Amino acid sequence: MITYIVRRTLYMLPLLIIVSLISFLLIYIMPGDYLTRAQMNPQVTQETLAQMRAAYGLDQSVLVQYWLWLKQIILHGNFGMSFETMRPVFWTLFMGGRLMWTIIVSLSTMLLTWMISIPLGIYSATHQYKPSDHILTFFGFLGLSIPNFFFALVLLWLLVAVVHVGPNLGISGLFSNYYAQQPWSLAKFGNLLWHIWPAWLVIGTSGMAGLIRYMRGSLLDTLSLQYVQTARAKGLPERTVIYKHAVRNAINPLVSMLGMSLPGLVSGSLITAIVLNLPTVERAFFSALQMQDQYVIMGGLLFFSLFLLLGNLIADIMLAWVDPRIRYS
Repeated sequence: MITYIVRRTLYMLPLLIIVSLISFLLIYIMPGDYLTRAQMNPQVTQETLAQMRAAYGLDQSVLVQYWLWLKQIILHGNFGMSFETMRPVFWTLFMGGRLMWTIIVSLSTMLLTWMISIPLGIYSATHQYKPSDHILTFFGFLGLSIPNFFFALVLLWLLVAVVHVGPNLGISGLFSNYYAQQPWSLAKFGNLLWHIWPAWLVIGTSGMAGLIRYMRGSLLDTLSLQYVQTARAKGLPERTVIYKHAVRNAINPLVSMLGMSLPGLVSGSLITAIVLNLPTVERAFFSALQMQDQYVIMGGLLFFSLFLLLGNLIADIMLAWVDPRIRYS
């Protein structure tokens, strides 16, 4: 297993280089760049624009620009400078707690989603075509059909206009104004939970609905297999048949989906982070897209790609842990 992990980690390097090249080319062929807006300013002369392009290296060919950018990453770990903030890309995307809160929101949402979805999927499969199964199916399709941004707006309206959440409590951001600069305490942790549960609900709804359906279908297929029928014929308790034999095999496809769920949570939380004013990497990336801040955009794309690769690696490790028959050489 250790050899497999090392090999997969080494495979990530050429994949990330390919992603960086594709990202750079996509940004390069976009109409305009960060300095396009400066051309609309009559106070900025052509000489000034030429000096700025030379300073940023935008007057070079696409291959030269890419090589200079890639060389800085490999040799110095420097992803470039942000045109907007005039700070390094790493600081623009990740500092100020943005990376920490992105990881906290994403992983906590995924954990809660799986802890709720798997038992509900098992219950739905073991109560097939009963009223409870139809209710879960209805809410599952409802969760899949409602866009995250619309759900976030509706939730904000309900809490503000219907529940009348006061300005001192609020639901925007991760802390109320009073607790933002306070040291950690039980009260501040409770304030964090009050602010983060709307994000859990909005981001996790669509993923939860899909997982329930996947778990239900996979378990129903497994329950019809011969070895399950044999276990029942031997007189094993139904709970043992379901949880010890059927669920352990039915959950394998869902564990494989784990690799796709991590970047899905990050990308799916973009609009939610904007609506709920969450200080995450997604908001900084969205601002860079608006400003055509090309080095921040490319750094963000590499970050999301790395999230996907790490998610796939974690899924493979968990799959080998869940199913002892799987071995990686």
